[in-house]
Amino acid sequence: MADSIRKGGSFFLEDVPPEEVFTPEDLGGDHEMLVRTTERFVKIEVMPHLEELEHKDFVLCRSLMRQAGELGLLGADIDEEFGGSEMGMVASHLIIEHSAQAASFGVTLNVHTGIGSMPLVFFGNRAQKQKYLPSLASGQAIGAYALTEPGAGTDALSLQSTARLSPDGEYYILDGTKQFITNGGIADIIFTYAKVDGGKLTAFILERDFPGVSTGPEEKKMGIRGTSTCCIFLDGAKVPKENVLFQIGRGHIVAFNILNLGRFKVASGCLGMAKQAIESSVGYTKERVQFGKPVCQFGLMKHKIAEMAARTYMAESMLYRTAGLIDTVLGGVDRNAEDAGEQSAKSIAEYAIECSINKVYCSEMLAYVADEAVQMYGGYGYIEDYPVERIYRDCKIFRIYEGTNEINRTIMTGWIMRKAQKQELPLMPLAAQVREELSGLKSLNQPAGGLLEAEREIVSRAKKLLILLCGAAAARYGAAIEDEQDILGPLSDIVMEVYAMDSGLLRAVKSMRTSGEQRSETKVDMVRLYVNQGIFKVLGLARQVLATMTPEQELETELSAMDKLAGSRPVNTTELKRRIADEIIEVGKYTC
Repeated sequence: MADSIRKGGSFFLEDVPPEEVFTPEDLGGDHEMLVRTTERFVKIEVMPHLEELEHKDFVLCRSLMRQAGELGLLGADIDEEFGGSEMGMVASHLIIEHSAQAASFGVTLNVHTGIGSMPLVFFGNRAQKQKYLPSLASGQAIGAYALTEPGAGTDALSLQSTARLSPDGEYYILDGTKQFITNGGIADIIFTYAKVDGGKLTAFILERDFPGVSTGPEEKKMGIRGTSTCCIFLDGAKVPKENVLFQIGRGHIVAFNILNLGRFKVASGCLGMAKQAIESSVGYTKERVQFGKPVCQFGLMKHKIAEMAARTYMAESMLYRTAGLIDTVLGGVDRNAEDAGEQSAKSIAEYAIECSINKVYCSEMLAYVADEAVQMYGGYGYIEDYPVERIYRDCKIFRIYEGTNEINRTIMTGWIMRKAQKQELPLMPLAAQVREELSGLKSLNQPAGGLLEAEREIVSRAKKLLILLCGAAAARYGAAIEDEQDILGPLSDIVMEVYAMDSGLLRAVKSMRTSGEQRSETKVDMVRLYVNQGIFKVLGLARQVLATMTPEQELETELSAMDKLAGSRPVNTTELKRRIADEIIEVGKYTC
């Protein structure tokens, strides 16, 4: 891997120059055209038919997917040679974000372009790509990803599906049941997994018409009701041996790395839905008059709008930063090389931590935004005629699939610990260095210098605190830390808060340097609001972690050390919230 590629998970161990971070303000003309194309397609072709799509009109869904393919919205990750545009992860993110308001159809498109195509993009051989990718890029074929089984969800390695080579050596015979498969009932190409010879987990490319492949009835779901979700049954399914994807016994490499990218794309959809919820609820409160004035002018309503916007800003900053990192690392993969799959696996795995962070943070951010949006509508928000009711139902699934948020919390901190143990991240030396620095740290209660200087110091100290906690956990538990979920959970919450604060701050500083302070006012307000509130969440979680893993006789010493990193000058967050809310209300939608 090139020296210029930053190590995944290193964001809290180093200071990154703001100019290095990719932000929405860096989008070029091609990206902007892609956004306009996506928005126009959704507005003109999809939204007028949303009701039919939500009632599972799969004929219409297929037709719209073909239209999306004709517009180039299904091939951002696919090489031009195989019918795609090869625009990369930033472009793919933009398509998903801006198609998210299309409700279930947006999820169908997300799954198709994500886990329903990417196994082939990154792990297929040339013949497989030539055979299947053009139809996936054009929308002539729909893709699905069949990993989950009745007894194997998050624990993918425990799946029970089997595969055995036919006597003539021409086919693999697959038996098993796959459950909760999005796009399952409409998919033409299905990426699935089974164990060869009892234990070699292997990925396969299925075609719906292969003998022995069938589907169950559509599930009746709480949300994303317009998507196809069903079981896929493999009853002696005959899969040509040339449809083995990657290598026999290395299906876990395909499965886990594709899930990493899938998690990132789930986060992209969450961001788009959050923006839709804000626009809808703010629009309603501007029209709803109570006690002689629009509801949006009440203080507590402005509080909601500002909090929704600030969390969305942080999510947006994280996502674009991560998309830039992924594009950079994947740009070094030679997809025509014999070891392209190995290169892809190494590159995708580099940012597994960031992908999990984005998935958990953005899905929980959306849950907060959706809940507040319903509250802002009052009783109307509980009625199906209004969009926030659907958003509220739909958003729950994003905290469950592509790995539950609980398992992703263990992944993000577990990976940091493993990287530290392999000395891929200098965690332990930095933890010792931070301890030495504690005695010389000054109070944060002094007046700040320049704009965002106080927030930069707060984020810096939050990073130091996280270094201390991770170092202490690694020293105390070693490899066994992965069994200590009571510690991994709150540690991961701190990891997410630090990545959010750092990403939002870097974006605002970059904006000030390139566009000036005046044009960056709303970004600055968002960062000041979020960081000055977020540090208290971080400190509360840190105390919880220390109390859990520190012997009673040592706890007071550890808390005293932590207190040297704590404390900040009070900030008038009420005034910040009013300014943010007033800007959002004036524009009528999320803006920064």
